[in-house]
Amino acid sequence: MSNLAQDYQRSIPWIKSKIFDYEPPEITFNPRPVVIVCDATFYGKRKDHLGTLVFKDITSNEILIWKHIDTETVEDYKQLLHYLVFRGYTINAIITDGFKGLQKAFKAYPMQLCQFHQKKTINRYLTLHPQLDIAKDLQKIMRNFTTTTEDKFTKKLNDWHDKYKDILLEKSINPTTKKASYTHPKVVSAYNSLRRNLPYLFTYQKYTDLGLPFGYKIDNTTNAIDGGVFSPMKKLMHVHAGFSKSLKLKIVDFYLVSYHKKL
Repeated sequence: MSNLAQDYQRSIPWIKSKIFDYEPPEITFNPRPVVIVCDATFYGKRKDHLGTLVFKDITSNEILIWKHIDTETVEDYKQLLHYLVFRGYTINAIITDGFKGLQKAFKAYPMQLCQFHQKKTINRYLTLHPQLDIAKDLQKIMRNFTTTTEDKFTKKLNDWHDKYKDILLEKSINPTTKKASYTHPKVVSAYNSLRRNLPYLFTYQKYTDLGLPFGYKIDNTTNAIDGGVFSPMKKLMHVHAGFSKSLKLKIVDFYLVSYHKKL
C-alpha cells in the first residue's frame, strides 16, 4: 500500500479509498468458437474459503468469464459453461484437471483431462521411487505418457494388467478389524484412476480439425491457466496477503479484466 502511495504521490487513506471504490467493468462477450481451459484456484488456506473459478479460451488467450467461490463444485463449472453457451459461444472442447464429476457435467463436449494432473495422481499413489515390481512397471508406462499415443498407452496398460491381475486382486485380512482389503491398495487405486480416466486422456489426439485458426489445437494440460494465469495471480495475492477478503477479490477482478490487454 505504501508503494502505491509513493508511486501516485497520494496518502495511504486515499489509495485505500480508491481500491475500495473500484468496481470491475462488465465482461465484454465476443461469441465465437472456443476451446476452453477451466480450473479453480484458492488463495491462502482452504479454510479461508477464498477462491476463483476461471474459464479461458486457449485460441485467443482471453479470460472469458470467472466466478469467486468458497468451495469448488461441479455446479459452479456448469453455471459458467451454460452462461457462455447462452451468450452464443460455440464450445469446441474443454480442458480440465479432472475434478470429480466434470466428465458427466461436460459429456456433451470433447473433454481433455490434464495429463500433468494425471501423472501427479499416479505419483501420489506410487511415489516417485516405488519398491514393488508391480508399481515400478506401472511407473515405467507413465514415463512416456505425455508423448505416446492412446493405442500404445492402452496396450501397455492392458499388458501390465494381464501380467499383474492376480496380484491386483490379492486381499489381506486386517488383524484388528478382521476385514479383507486389497494387499496393494495404492497400486489398485492408481490403476483404477488410469482406467477410469482413459477415455479423456488423449482427446487432444482425436480432435485435430475443429475449424480453429491455423496452428491451434487442444492442449493436453491445463498449463495455459495454471501457469499462465494462476501463478502470477497468486504472487500478486501473496504481496497483498494482509488485505481484507473484499480487497483481495477486487485485485483479482482487476487482474483478470486486464489479463488479455497485457499480452
